[in-house]
Amino acid sequence: MSPLKRPTIADIAEAAGVSKGAVSYALNGKAGVSEQTRERIVGIAARMGWHPSSAARALSEGRAGAIGLVVDRPAWVLGIEPFFMRLISGVEAGLAASGTALLLQVTEDAAAEEAAYRRWWAEQRVDGVLLVDLREDDRRLALLAELGLPAVLVGHAAGVSSAPSLWFDDASAVRETLAYLAAMGHRRIARVAGPARFVHTRERGEVFDRCAAELSLPGILSVHTDYSGEDGARATRRLLSGSTRPTAIVYDNDVMAVAALGVTQEMGVSVPGELSVVAWDDSELCRLVHPALTAVSRQVPEYGERAAAALLALINGEDVADVLLDALELVPRGSTAPAPR
Repeated sequence: MSPLKRPTIADIAEAAGVSKGAVSYALNGKAGVSEQTRERIVGIAARMGWHPSSAARALSEGRAGAIGLVVDRPAWVLGIEPFFMRLISGVEAGLAASGTALLLQVTEDAAAEEAAYRRWWAEQRVDGVLLVDLREDDRRLALLAELGLPAVLVGHAAGVSSAPSLWFDDASAVRETLAYLAAMGHRRIARVAGPARFVHTRERGEVFDRCAAELSLPGILSVHTDYSGEDGARATRRLLSGSTRPTAIVYDNDVMAVAALGVTQEMGVSVPGELSVVAWDDSELCRLVHPALTAVSRQVPEYGERAAAALLALINGEDVADVLLDALELVPRGSTAPAPR
């Protein structure tokens, strides 16, 4: 069977008995044909399954019809981390009505990420980008400003960049988590954090220390990782092998918290009898393991959807303000209990 032929303006003109120019006027909403003729041509085009060429439309409008997202993480880490899959699903939902595509690229160092932005700009591949994982002294901000590439920052960057930011209120969730653990008698609390170079890692750590002081808890011991299950497991072994074990550990993502459960079984440490475990991001992983993980829940798909909507508005020349999203929620489950005596 031969492939179906894509209908052209010439095909529509032949079916309607009019000139190609008349079809072009009708389909592009331009003067030159009567309203009755326009409606007839549009109806014929719809029945034939005609759609405008995205390449031609982009050329005429000066738009690429796509936004970009670069994730500077090893591809195998991205593939198992629910946060980014949920974020991308939200972004796609936010783009669906506009017909805008998402161009996703995974890189393994900052130089490759910066090269991707330069290539996209030079080739007019995207109309704007979503920027994730803001870093200390982030060179990407100056680069995007230099290129004139519209950007929305997915994370806290208010006052740091002229680009608008969307972020969650980590402070209230940290306070609620520590207050919950302290109320159950936990005093030795550790945190297995993400990479120290990320702004959100530092800011969350500052909030942990401030809230611990408010609750008269000892300072929070933080161990930095690359967010992977393997690194989270290594950090857990180090913490549980020390002379003074923590009675509770808070993990910066769900993947590391799930990996930690395997380490506790390996080392004969009971959860939650001897150790309480909290995951920062709630996901299906947290609910499927045993015991189910106490977790901080945030609406990640909505986060992605609102970020996409903000970027589309920015591309269209609208003023876009910074947005502090709703407070996060702690969801207690079976992995937390009163501290051992």
